[in-house]
Amino acid sequence: MSEFIVGVRFQKVGKIYHFSANKYRDLRVGDHVIVETSRGRQLGEVAQLVDETRGPGKRSWKPVLRKATPRDLVSRQVWEGKESEALVNCRARASHLKFEGIKIISAEFTLDGGRLTFLYTSEADDKLDLTSLRDEMQELYRAKVSLRKIGPRDAAKIIGGMGACGLETRCCSMHLGEFCPISIKMAKAQNVSLAPSEITGMCGRLRCCLQYEYDAYVEARKTMPRPKKPVSTPLGDGRVIKVNPLAETVLVDLGERGAKEFPNEEVEPRHPS
Repeated sequence: MSEFIVGVRFQKVGKIYHFSANKYRDLRVGDHVIVETSRGRQLGEVAQLVDETRGPGKRSWKPVLRKATPRDLVSRQVWEGKESEALVNCRARASHLKFEGIKIISAEFTLDGGRLTFLYTSEADDKLDLTSLRDEMQELYRAKVSLRKIGPRDAAKIIGGMGACGLETRCCSMHLGEFCPISIKMAKAQNVSLAPSEITGMCGRLRCCLQYEYDAYVEARKTMPRPKKPVSTPLGDGRVIKVNPLAETVLVDLGERGAKEFPNEEVEPRHPS
């Protein structure tokens, strides 16, 4: 019998984590469950249903502890209501303790309030000692407190706001559950200007949207000549200036005739005689 795996999210647009739900095969997408995580017992929402055949080498998944009850949902709302206060207090204490270069981004209580995690960004050394801040917050909230450093992309996702492109909600806050590696190569393949204002997101890193059409450009370029290559066209021989993969056209320098754009199927490679 295949193992019943469910993908669970803990934030509205967050990473999906997988758990074994063999005891709860009637779960459906949108149901809420209680699971044990590295940060304590948490309430999450089922986002995926996966049947997996167990075989040699298959990993063992943590189990879904139980379905969430109405009381669990109310408890989650209560603790969420206290997170804003905890965030304000942590920022105030960090300022009082003169921790320079760190920004407290969010506060997260576990389902029972026994653990409190603060997410922060920092331009300082990774060895920054935040023990005094942690101890003060533990004394204030009588909970086990941890401070976890996150990257600028994760911080932008949590903070939200308008994207560099003008969208009212950033892609990372709207639909990106996980971040993919982005490189300058992706911008070059799509003929995107390499000016920082054109390729940099609000997080200060390369825009996530550079990945959206990259594969389509790569696939289209496989059937197109490269820039500066000699080609033959219906109007004569020339050299490729640039290609437009999505429109499937090639701009060719025809010498005295100037530059002309041709459909890709009308352009043939020209080999030296």
